[in-house]
Amino acid sequence: MTGPRLLGADLRTDDAEALRIADHAWTWAQLGERIDRLAAALLAEGVQPGERIAFLDKNSPACLEAAYAGARIGAVTTVVNWRLAPAELLYALEDSAAVLLLVGAEFSATADQLRARLPALRRVVVVGGEADQYEAWLAGATPDAAALPEADPDDVVLQLYTSGTTGFPKGVMITHANVAAHNAASVDVVAPSPDTVAMVPMPLYHVGGLAYALSNLAAGARVVLTRDPLPSLLLDTIEQQGVTDTFIVPALLAVVLQDPGLERRDLSGLRHLLYGASPMPGPLMQACLARFPGILGQVYGMTELSGAVTYLSPQDHADAAHPERLLSAGRPYPGIEVRVVDADGRELPTGERGELWVRSPQVMAGYWRKPEASAETLVEDGWLRSGDVARLDEDGFVYLEDRLKDMVISGGENVYPAEVERVLLLHPSVAEVAVIGVPDERWGETVKACVVPVPGAQVDPAELEALCREHLAGYKRPTSVDVLEALPRNATGKVLRRELRAPYWQGRERGL
Repeated sequence: MTGPRLLGADLRTDDAEALRIADHAWTWAQLGERIDRLAAALLAEGVQPGERIAFLDKNSPACLEAAYAGARIGAVTTVVNWRLAPAELLYALEDSAAVLLLVGAEFSATADQLRARLPALRRVVVVGGEADQYEAWLAGATPDAAALPEADPDDVVLQLYTSGTTGFPKGVMITHANVAAHNAASVDVVAPSPDTVAMVPMPLYHVGGLAYALSNLAAGARVVLTRDPLPSLLLDTIEQQGVTDTFIVPALLAVVLQDPGLERRDLSGLRHLLYGASPMPGPLMQACLARFPGILGQVYGMTELSGAVTYLSPQDHADAAHPERLLSAGRPYPGIEVRVVDADGRELPTGERGELWVRSPQVMAGYWRKPEASAETLVEDGWLRSGDVARLDEDGFVYLEDRLKDMVISGGENVYPAEVERVLLLHPSVAEVAVIGVPDERWGETVKACVVPVPGAQVDPAELEALCREHLAGYKRPTSVDVLEALPRNATGKVLRRELRAPYWQGRERGL
């Protein structure tokens, strides 16, 4: 690759509509000009190749503009989860060493509170609202293609944070080549094209939202962002904008199906309804198959893989001869290699359970400033350890059976027990704690804390709730607390979370 490239793909430059949110729309030519101006503005601020620029807001065209403009100048765009508590936001911004922050108006007060504790941060630009600084900043910039540095396929362009088993987030480094590989695979499998109208309700801080938006733009599709995932707003958008494709988490699908006006909606233009990021409960699957026949597709992926890597097609959903495949995550994308291995990394026979490993050009470059964690995840010959327990059938379908790291997926958001436990252990009455996921009809799973008190002490769940409210995003906070005399352990002292989960998941299709 020579010269600057836009995240693995050159965008269209015509006057057709490229990007929309609510009543605001931009053509491809306008979007390209805005990206060029933002790249110039970043260079004028002294942003250097390899430095991080951060974005903190709900879904906004400025996030995509920042990702493309950052890539043009060799910078790395870090999209931060706006749902995080202030302490978590501080960690992500501090760890990334971001030198510039684009922040939505409704989060600017939080950014002001954190700024004094971020010595690397040189500039904060408010996006939107009455105090908007972004538009004037762009208007005052003069693009200069000669000033753009050359890009290498292995340059890191995106950094998304995913929680780790230590309880602290890890910055996943995604390269030009990673994005290009995912874009190409998406065209082969999901097939976005210039006549696609893709709605993006998933948050752009989530790889499921960002990668979906980027792959559609790369294919020349029209992208429609939604800022808040309200069922009525999504249905309005599908109808009014002629949406053909979208990607949504099962928890949100469940709420959409409950919308009282759903049956009166004209959704006939919708031809591909992707879901993923968490398991689909059996009753919800049947309801979706009845309401959206012939258009359901499931994807499985992770941030470390730059997006999706397996696909269960609409044809697979309708295969009466293999109803068990509805419990699978589908088959690998073209160019994706998967295998299931034992604890020693030896490949297991078809049907046996082990850890799922993936090899692909989509595999991340590593975790930012965490070489040990990178070495644990990226193993020999380019394989990535997914941390998921899986099995393969004779036709290559992937069945996810468990999560090695005990991750809880609530409404499509990943919650690692360790990060919640770390907060709960701050309370002086808590001696031990184990966090598990329990079934929830709306969110798929919610967080439960199993707490052992300090001898002689009493645990007040209200105090634990207040502690979590201070330190954790809402979806990470326990919705219930069990007080136990002791945690179940095996002979080596390891907590048996499976035993804690078992009473709640009995009779469920998925869970343990």
